[in-house]
Amino acid sequence: MAQTAVIIVAGGGGKRMGGTLPKQFMVLGDKPILVHTINRFHEALPTAQLIVVLPDEHIPFWENLKARFEVARHRVVSGGTERFHSVKNGLKAVAYDAELVAIHDGVRPLASVAMIRRLIDEAQAHGSAIPVVAAIDSYRMVEGEASKIVDRSLLRMVQTPQLFRRALLDEAYEQPFSPLFTDDASVVEAMGEQVHLSKGERSNIKITTREDIAIANALLEHKSLENA
Repeated sequence: MAQTAVIIVAGGGGKRMGGTLPKQFMVLGDKPILVHTINRFHEALPTAQLIVVLPDEHIPFWENLKARFEVARHRVVSGGTERFHSVKNGLKAVAYDAELVAIHDGVRPLASVAMIRRLIDEAQAHGSAIPVVAAIDSYRMVEGEASKIVDRSLLRMVQTPQLFRRALLDEAYEQPFSPLFTDDASVVEAMGEQVHLSKGERSNIKITTREDIAIANALLEHKSLENA
């Protein structure tokens, strides 16, 4: 398996959650969400370099919080103004021998070990691999006061981790920032490169609202019962 670096971007302020505690530090089960995320990648890729990107103002809080839990070894890097800049800062900390780089949302703690390892294999084969799942709801495109149905068979919901060959990602992040960059795949595609779509997981949810916390707790409990 290729030597891999993992950049975990944890810059959210948790405004949609309400309260003052950033969502990556909220407790899920028996530990903070970010601890779950870091440990899941260590479980999947024990030799990978783990880099956590946090806003400057959150770093002292995290250093104090993580001391209370068993969390895999990782390096903390300061974030930037936009996600693009945070990832770019994370890339600067990647070890010279990393062949692949995975970029993951700090508040997606439920990505499975099997999916992470499969994405590594596909990124090695194709140069990139991003997990997606088919849309199951109906969607409409709004145009002024009118709207029209969108063919959902053409839509995919994009998740993380997104994996790329390190050289490709380094080159992509030399581009100037654009507000059209919504994820790492969009940064790579801006150079004219195609990205390989891989099968994601519906349980790989991004925790954004308090309802998501309840769903994630239920998924964790279900998984623990399966493994009992």
